[in-house]
Amino acid sequence: MSKFVAKQQKYLIGIDEVGRGPIAGPVAVGAFIFLKPAARKLFRGVKESKQLSEQKREEWFGRIGKARRDGHVDFCVDFQSERVIDDKGLSCAIKTALTNSLRKVISRKTAINKKHDKISSNQVLILLDGGLKAPVDYANQKTIVKGDEKEMIIALASICAKVLRDRKMNLLAKKHPKYGFEKHKGYGTRAHYATIKKHGILKVHRRSFMGNLL
Repeated sequence: MSKFVAKQQKYLIGIDEVGRGPIAGPVAVGAFIFLKPAARKLFRGVKESKQLSEQKREEWFGRIGKARRDGHVDFCVDFQSERVIDDKGLSCAIKTALTNSLRKVISRKTAINKKHDKISSNQVLILLDGGLKAPVDYANQKTIVKGDEKEMIIALASICAKVLRDRKMNLLAKKHPKYGFEKHKGYGTRAHYATIKKHGILKVHRRSFMGNLL
C-alpha cells in the first residue's frame, strides 16, 4: 500500500475534489478506500483523472465498479450544488462534500458481506490532494501537493468524482442542448461565455462566478 500507512492502520482512504473551477454545475468530492491489501494490484498504471481521456476514465471506472462488486474497494462521491456554492461559498461546499463522502465510505455496507461494518477513525490513514483537509476527528491524515499524481488511491478518488460529475453534466446537456455542457462540463470556455451572452444564465450556473455577466 502507500508508503504512509502505519502498521496499526488497517485501511487507506484517498480523497480528491473535482469541479472547483467551473462556472456551472456542482462541485464533487470523491473518497476511495481499499478494503483488501491486494486491491492495489488491480489498478496498476492508473493515472489521475486530468491525464486521462473521457473514454479512459470510463474504462477505469468500469474496473473500479467490478472491484467494488467483488468487495475489494469502495468509494463515495458527494455533490454540492451551485446553489450551495453561491449561498455558502466554494470552500464551505467542498468541506461539506468531503465530510459527507468520507463518513459515508467508512460506514456503508460492504459489497462482500452485506453487514454494516463501520470503520473507526483510528483504523484509517487518509491521503488528500492539494489543500484538502479531513475533519479534525480523523487524526491520521496527510495532505499531499499534487497527490493525485503521486498516490494511486487519490487518483482513483479523482476518477470516481470526475466520471460521476461528467455524467451529471452530460444529463444537463440533454436538458439544455444549446449550452454545450457535454463539451465543456461547465467550465468557463469562450464558447460557454458566448452562449450565456446569447441565451442567458441558467439555474445551474454559479452566480457568484458570473462577475459582470449578471
